[in-house]
Amino acid sequence: MTQTIGELLEAAADRALPVVRGIDDGQLGDGTPCAEYDVRALVNHLFQVVVNFQALAAREEVDFGQVPEFVAGDWRGRFGDETARLVEAWSVPGVEEGTTGRMELPARTVGLMVLGDLTVHAWDLARATGADFVPEERVLDELGPGLAAMAPQAREMKVFGEPFPVGDGASAFERLLAVTGRDPGWRPTGTTGTPETPGTARA
Repeated sequence: MTQTIGELLEAAADRALPVVRGIDDGQLGDGTPCAEYDVRALVNHLFQVVVNFQALAAREEVDFGQVPEFVAGDWRGRFGDETARLVEAWSVPGVEEGTTGRMELPARTVGLMVLGDLTVHAWDLARATGADFVPEERVLDELGPGLAAMAPQAREMKVFGEPFPVGDGASAFERLLAVTGRDPGWRPTGTTGTPETPGTARA
């Protein structure tokens, strides 16, 4: 049975929230697998995605050109509130029908885009801050084919980097990360494992 976007987002949020809530203020300036973002900038970007995709679910116009400063006050608590609103917005009956956004993409495709951001950026933040993160298998089952199908256009739009080479023994999640241009073995400079590699991912 096909999982609804609302159900998948709820599962993804359950895994992402502990990562975001566990970020220490002293880590906000640290690097991430997204070379253009430090932790603060990536949290702001993810906040913007979570808020704007609520609007897209409601067929409202959004502006990704300006990124507000979300990392202030009780931002960890607000992130939980906004992800709950995101799940609610994509759980409305009929939300996956028709198209949404300026590009008039199929609504379910748009839902998969925010599902991908919530999952992949949670991994980015986990790697940057030393947290544990493993996505739910049902989320991976949906995202793997979905992101692979979107990848060529995402590279043209400079959203994904070039695919990162991985071996035959790579896990499904490692292959998914590689499709987006990420090095699944990325570690911050100064820790064990693969050192920080500038430019491994665009967003």
